[in-house]
Amino acid sequence: MTRTLPRTKFHSSNLIRCLASLDMVDAADAGTAFAEKLGQWIHFADAITLSGVHNGSVASSPKTQSTVRHEEHLAAHAAATEFDRIQANLVDSIMKSCSPVPGRTHNKLPEPQLELPMNFAAAYTPYRRFYEAHQRDMELRIQPLRFNVRSAVAKASPRLKKLAELDATLEKILQEREAHLLAKVPGLLRKRFEQLFKEHQQKLADVQQIDNPAAWAQAGGWLARFCNDMQMLLLAEVELRLQPAMGLIEAFKQDTQ
Repeated sequence: MTRTLPRTKFHSSNLIRCLASLDMVDAADAGTAFAEKLGQWIHFADAITLSGVHNGSVASSPKTQSTVRHEEHLAAHAAATEFDRIQANLVDSIMKSCSPVPGRTHNKLPEPQLELPMNFAAAYTPYRRFYEAHQRDMELRIQPLRFNVRSAVAKASPRLKKLAELDATLEKILQEREAHLLAKVPGLLRKRFEQLFKEHQQKLADVQQIDNPAAWAQAGGWLARFCNDMQMLLLAEVELRLQPAMGLIEAFKQDTQ
């Protein structure tokens, strides 16, 4: 059975809430209209294209009811199975690679630089590359998934074909903007890296205790907390990127029911 993703409000997402909880961004304004925000992202010419797709007529299907039901069943099963597999693989890869004792994964958690004084640029760079490697992995897996799910949806019924066309148009319009915004997350994560280290140093100063870099990555250490935060953000980003495909599958199920 396909895993369900948590419901996301139009003005927020789990990724934004996670970033806000770590004091990396301001919390989303619940009073801001979703349509107003979206309008700032869409160029006038793109809006005309989107309107044309949205207002297009829905053609009737020449297929018999039995044929439609059979094709819907096959397409729904294939789309849900592919979604399940890719979601599970991405989550498993993140969980294993962020673990202190990582399992078999191609993205390895960087070896911590246990040195003082701290050089933030040198110490954080491996973690930025680690996060960006997971982002590339998400993009390579989820973009084809969304295309395949959209293709399956389009074959189910004329109404879902129109929904698939809207999704394809929105993806084309918003893809560059989305990529630009998600590319900022590794930079925001550096702020968390520096914040946790500075808090760690302040606590030591308060109790006049000498620092022990060997304990940074141990349970409760500031670097272990950072890795937990990084894992949380990666999982939230997977959820965010999967939402369009998940929405298509849910529409698929509602229509076939």
